[in-house]
Amino acid sequence: MAEDTTKQNDQDDKDYEDVCYICRRPESKAGKMIKMPLPNNICICNDCMQKTLNTVPMGNGMPYMDMIHMGTMPPYEDVPKRQKLKRKKPQKQEAADKKKAEEVVFDIEHLPAPHRIKEQLDEYVIGQDFAKKVVSVAVYNHYKRVLTDSMDEIEIEKSNMLMVGPTGCGKTYLVRTLARLLQVPLAITDATSLTEAGYIGDDVESVLSKLLAAADNDVEKAEHGIVFIDEIDKIAKKRSTNSRDVSGESVQQGMLKLLEGSDVEVPVGAANKNAMVPMTTINTRNILFICGGAFPELDKIIKNRLNKQSSIGFLSDLKDKYDEDSNILEKVTTEDLREFGMIPEFLGRLPVVFALQAMTEEMLVEVLTKPKNAILKQYQKLLALDEVDLQFSEEAVRAIAVQAAEKKTGARALRTIIEDFMLDIMYEIPKDDLIGRVTITADYIEKKGSPMIEMRGSGEMKLLTERTGAIEQA
Repeated sequence: MAEDTTKQNDQDDKDYEDVCYICRRPESKAGKMIKMPLPNNICICNDCMQKTLNTVPMGNGMPYMDMIHMGTMPPYEDVPKRQKLKRKKPQKQEAADKKKAEEVVFDIEHLPAPHRIKEQLDEYVIGQDFAKKVVSVAVYNHYKRVLTDSMDEIEIEKSNMLMVGPTGCGKTYLVRTLARLLQVPLAITDATSLTEAGYIGDDVESVLSKLLAAADNDVEKAEHGIVFIDEIDKIAKKRSTNSRDVSGESVQQGMLKLLEGSDVEVPVGAANKNAMVPMTTINTRNILFICGGAFPELDKIIKNRLNKQSSIGFLSDLKDKYDEDSNILEKVTTEDLREFGMIPEFLGRLPVVFALQAMTEEMLVEVLTKPKNAILKQYQKLLALDEVDLQFSEEAVRAIAVQAAEKKTGARALRTIIEDFMLDIMYEIPKDDLIGRVTITADYIEKKGSPMIEMRGSGEMKLLTERTGAIEQA
C-alpha cells in the first residue's frame, strides 16, 4: 500500500513543471533549472543566476568571476594571492599596546637605588623627606631580596611598614606614586570593611583578591606586588565593649598569616570566597605590606607618656610642653600603638614604623605649585583647552594655603577651597570667546574683590564681580 502511494506522488511531481523563483518562468520557457534544496527547495533559471553573479561588484571577493565566463581566466600561477585584511585596532587597544611596549623590564639591573627612588618621589610628593627616605630604603631592600632570590645561607626577612600620620599628609598618595614609578602591581584597600571570617563583610583574603586583579590574574606577578591597607587604625581593639569584636582584634589576628607569609586560597575574579569562581593559591612571602592610618587621639597617648617624666621645679618639663607640637606623632613608639589597641603580634610583623609630618602653610604652598600634577596646574590645563590663560598671584596662593591650614584636614582642604572660588569662573568663562586671561587675586580668595579679566587682542581690563558672574567695564 505504501509503495503505491510513493509511486503516485512521483507521478504527480512529473505532471508539474519547475518554476524560477525569481522571474516565475516555467522550465519549458526558461530552460533547465538549477535546483537549490536549501533553504526552501527552490529553483532558479540560468538567466537569473547569471544576472545575480553579474551584480557582484569587482574587488569584493570575486575579482575573476567575469574572466571565468569570458574565457580569459589567467593561469593558476599568475593569480595573485589573496591579501590578508588589515583591521585597525581600537583606540583603547592601541593605547594598551603602546603602554606595554614602553614598560621597563623590572629586574635587579633596572632596580633604582634608594636615592633615585627618592628623587622621583620628590617630583610628586612635597615634604615628608624622612618618610620618603624610609620607604625608598625599605622598597629597595625588599625587591633586592625578591629579585636576587639568594637565600641559600642567610634568609632575609621582608620589612613590612606601618606609617602614622594625620589626615591629608599624603600617605596614600606616597604609596600610589611609588607603585607607579616602580611599575609593580599595587592594591589599595580599606581596613574598615574587613571582618572576622563568617560574618558579613570582606574577609582578609579579599586584600589579595584586589592585588591579583591588579596583576591581571597573573599569580607570579601578584606575588611580587605591594598591598597598601589604609585606615588600619579602624581595626584596633574596641575599648569598653561587651559585644564580640568582629571588626577589631579578630581582624588583626586574621591578618597575621598574610603579613608573615603563607599560602592563601584566593578566588579569581571575585572578592568573596563563597562566590562560584575558581580558587588559586598565592604565597604572600614576597608581597610587601604597607599599612597606614591617622590614629586619632594617639597624640594624647604620646603626651601622657611623655608627661610622666615631668616634675616640679625650675628646670623641670611642664605638662603643656607638647600641647603646641604639631609633629608629636614622630615620637610614637610600639607601646603607644599597643595602648591605642593594636595587638603585639600584629605590630611585631610591621617592623618599620614611621610618622609623617603635618602639613604646614609652606608645604601647602608648595603642594599647590611644585608637583608635576599640582592642583593649580590642573585648572590651568582645563582653561587652556578653552584657550584661556589662568594665572594665580603669589598672594592668592598664600591665601589659599592659609585657609587650608585652618581647616586642619591637610592637602585635602586645598581642592575644597579651589572648587569653591573656581565655580563661577569655570561657569562664566566659556560664555565669552574674547576672554584671553584670568588672574586670581588674594582679594577674590578672601571674598573682598574680583579676579582680573583680560580680553583677547587688547590691553583692556575688566573685572568679574563677586559671585554674580557679570562682567562690567573696569
